[in-house]
Formats: sequence, structure tokens, C-alpha cells
Amino acid sequence: MNPTKTNYAALSTIITVFFFWGFIAAGNSVFIPFCKHYFHLDQFQSQLIDFAFYFAYYIGALALYAIGVRRGQDPVLKWGYKKSIVYGLLFSALGAAAMIVSLYMNVFTGMLFGLFIVALGFSLQQTSANPFMIALGDEKTGSNRVSLGGGVNSLGTTIGPLVVAFALFGSTTMTDEMIHSLSMNKVIILYVFVGLLFLGIAALFHFSKKLPDGKEITDADSTVSHGMENSNKALATLLIITGLLIGCFAPVFSSYRSEEAKQIVVLENQLLKTKKLLGTSDAKFVLEQDIRNLKTPLENKRIIWFSMGLVVVIGGLVSALRLSKRNSNGWGAMKYPQLILGMLAIFIYVGVEVAIGSNLGELLRQPNFGGYASSEIAPFVALYWGSLMMGRWASAIYVFDLTDMWKKILTAALPIIGFAVVLGFSALANHEIKSLYGYIIFVIIQILGFFWGQNKPAKTLLIFGILGVIVTAIGLIPTAQMNPIYEMLGMENTGIISVYAFLSAGLFCSIMWPCIFSLSLAGLGKYQAQGSAFLIMMILGGAIIPPLQGKLSDITGIQSSFIVATLCFVYLAIFAIWVKRVLKKQGVVMD
Repeated sequence: MNPTKTNYAALSTIITVFFFWGFIAAGNSVFIPFCKHYFHLDQFQSQLIDFAFYFAYYIGALALYAIGVRRGQDPVLKWGYKKSIVYGLLFSALGAAAMIVSLYMNVFTGMLFGLFIVALGFSLQQTSANPFMIALGDEKTGSNRVSLGGGVNSLGTTIGPLVVAFALFGSTTMTDEMIHSLSMNKVIILYVFVGLLFLGIAALFHFSKKLPDGKEITDADSTVSHGMENSNKALATLLIITGLLIGCFAPVFSSYRSEEAKQIVVLENQLLKTKKLLGTSDAKFVLEQDIRNLKTPLENKRIIWFSMGLVVVIGGLVSALRLSKRNSNGWGAMKYPQLILGMLAIFIYVGVEVAIGSNLGELLRQPNFGGYASSEIAPFVALYWGSLMMGRWASAIYVFDLTDMWKKILTAALPIIGFAVVLGFSALANHEIKSLYGYIIFVIIQILGFFWGQNKPAKTLLIFGILGVIVTAIGLIPTAQMNPIYEMLGMENTGIISVYAFLSAGLFCSIMWPCIFSLSLAGLGKYQAQGSAFLIMMILGGAIIPPLQGKLSDITGIQSSFIVATLCFVYLAIFAIWVKRVLKKQGVVMD
């Protein structure tokens, strides 16, 4: 295979799996608020859907790496990228079957287990597909090919929430009480269809003659070529991080079975049953006060333990960065600082992207932000995930051999077309879309950011990181303080500007995955496959940051919990500056 000429035939086959990753992941954003009311969960518990899904990515990638270290050979490169993707699809089909059984039995924990297996398959697929995309042409344009896959992925993220919402609610607006009485039959049918598609795509990959097996990209007969030699220090670090994470999460989960938690449930049920009878009486006030007195210390302990999980990941990676600088032996791909910095960047990027999408439903339910029912949030969720599609479509045009003029035209046109596509799908699903028209202003800002970034990964990442900080900071402004702006615009204060601001974070997340991925793997050579596995592990951020925001929301309120997003964007902007300096010292030119 010629490494400098893009293999478009193979590329067209690989990008099909990107759709399913997006469809399932974004569909969770609608499934989460549904499960919250269907199973009577708090905001943190509802975020366990994300925890199960994204923690599986970490466990899957870590298991692959551990097997590779033990055997002295990367299993993905031993099987080949093609066969690895097939195995991943079959595993996801098995997870879909487990989901179907659990949904039929109405068991929330079983459903989480099925979703965990689906995501384990996705982990193997992504570990294989991302470096495969980069290897199908010139390394310098690898981020654009990943963006192309990301554009297809984002089509899945746009359609996913609308399809899942229709499967759950049909075309009816439902109250929280109505949601609890729903049947899971439609969701079961949806996952039967998804499972069959997994099997169908696996067959397509297996029998495709256009798709190389992936072994020719690296010398598959050489242990050294797999970057597996003497990387025990990296494995030990990751295993220690895993053990500490389990130690941090266990007290949080066990606290829901504590005597205090059981007493809170009893009091809340009592309050719910007698709410109408108590009215504004002293008895109601006393009951609410008793609940607060029990809940506050319990919630404080939970957020401290979950925050410790975040500290464990950051501290573990920072320690690895320092130790590998002193002595690179035994660290494998982790001896490259751009990879460790990129691992933290992927962790934070996935965390913020998922956290915003997953907590958006709860924000929209608040009176200050529209007071929407769970069955009405799908167009907003679709627009958020569709915002990623708009950016990835624009970035993906650099994969193709076009004139500079056409590239400029499409850079401006594709995000607007993507915006129209999102609105069109929402309209076809019988959702009201007039409230979304003003979002075009943020789409234009994204387009200007693309022109300023000049298709340079580090520069574009920096610009979009700064824009992410700005828009989430705007979204954090209390709605009452936004009154002068609404009065100036002659509008009623419905909180829509803040909603737009949080939604637009999707626009600025859009290019981050391919930029971080290509910058992190730049200059790794024979360690690229191992480096890709490390980066996929850091999808772990989607398991930790969304529940952390959910727990913060339970304590401080949903709007103020989005401070988590602002802090994440700050690091991503810093990473863009930092990694460029690191690569420059190594003589690696990416911009």
C-alpha cells in the first residue's frame, strides 16, 4: 500500500462503523432522561448509562494492551485492522442481545451490563479503525480522514436522538408520570434492529475485497515493530490507575445501599404521596428539611470520592510524564510526551462532549430554560450532536483533491448545510424547530474559526478551545442577569441564549478528536498502534466527567454544574499550545 496516496475504496468501507458509534452514544442523551423518570433515578444515577458505556472503552483497550504486553505482540496488529473490526462488531452484537433481554425484564443494572458489552466491542473497533484511517494515506492529512469518519459518526449522532426519542415516545409529548408507565417494547425492537446491523456490517467487512487486512501497514512478524517491547512500566501505571479508580467508585455506589440512602427513599416516597395533602404546611417543610439533613452529607461524600477518581487519572498521567522523561525504558509509547498529554486531552475532550449532551436534558427541563418535557428535548439534543457533524463535514473536505477555491466554498457551505439537515430531520420527526433558527449565528462563528485555523491541527484546536471557554462561560450567566440583552433584542427571556451557548460547545468540540488524535500520534512511528490503544482508553473521560457533573448538579443545580465544561475547554486550549512546542522540539512538523 502506498502510504502517501489515499485508498478511497478502503476508506469508504471503514467509515460505516463510525455511524454506529455515534448513533448509540448520542441516543444515550435521550435515553438518560427517560431512564431517570422510568426507573426513578437521581441525576447521578442516570449518568451511570454513560459510566457503563465509556468505562467499557477503557477496560477493553486496557485488556488489549495487557494481552499485547504479556504476549509481546499487539493483538490488533496480529489479527490485522480488518479482522479486529469484525471481532468488535460481533462483540457489540452480543451486547445488543444482552440489552434486549435486560430491557424485556425491565432490569436497569442488566441494561447497563448489555451497554457495557456493546461498548467493549466499540473499543476494539475504534482501536483498530482510527489508526487504520490514518494509515490509508499521508500522515499529515490523517486528521482529515479521521474527520471524514467523524462526519459520518456525527450523522449517527444527529439521527440517533431523534430515532431513540421516537422509539420511546412516538410523536406524543409525555409527562414524567406518563413515562413511568411506558412499555420497553419499542426499544427492544430498536436494539434487535441494531444487533442485526452489527452482524450485517461484520459480514460486509469480512467479505470486502476493497479493504486490506491492515497487516501490511506494519511488519506483523516482528515483536519490536509492535511497540510492545519492555513497556511494563506503562502497564503497571495503568493497572494502578484502574485499581485506584475502583477504590474511588466503590464507596459512591455502595452509598446508595446505606441506611441513610434507604431512609431518604422512604421519606421522599412519603413526601411524594402526601404532597397534595400537605400543601405548604409545616409538616411538609419538616419532611423536606429531614431529607436535606440526610442528603447533604451523603452527597458531599459522593462528590469527594468521585472527584478523587478524576484526581487519580490526572495524577497518574502527570506522574507517567515525569517518570518517562527521567528514564524512557519500559514505557513503550508513553515515552513520548505528546502521547501522554494527548491521553489527558482525549480524556477531557470526551468527558466534556458527553457531559454536555447528557446533562442537557435536565437543563432544558428547568423553567428558566424552556421547561421542556423529556419527550420534547430530542431536537435540542440532535442539534448539539449535529453541531459536531457540521464541523467534521467542513474538516473532512481536505481529504479530497479539490482546488483551494472549492475548499473555501465548502468550508463555508457545509456547516450551514449540516444545520439545515439537522433542522430537516427534526421537522420530519414532527418537532417544533422555530426556536432553533437563531443558532445560525453560532454556526457562522464556527465557520470563521475554520478560516482562522487554516486547517492546521494545533492552531484550530487552540481557537476552538478558546471559543469553547467563551460560550460555556456565557451559558453560566444566571438567566436574570441576561434580561438587558433580551430587552435590547426585543425578546422574552426564555433562557434561549444560554441554551444556544451550551449547544454551540458541540460546534467547537467537532474537530477536537481528529486534531488531538493526529497530534498525539505524530512522530510515534512503530508505536502508533499502541499509542492509539492508549488514546482509546482515555474515552474513560466519558465515564467520569458526566457523572461528576451530574453529582455536582444534584448539589449546586444544573446550570452551575456546567462550570465543569468551561474548565475542560481551558485545558484543551492549553494542550494545543503545549503539544505544538513538544513536537517542534522533536522536529515533527504538523502545521
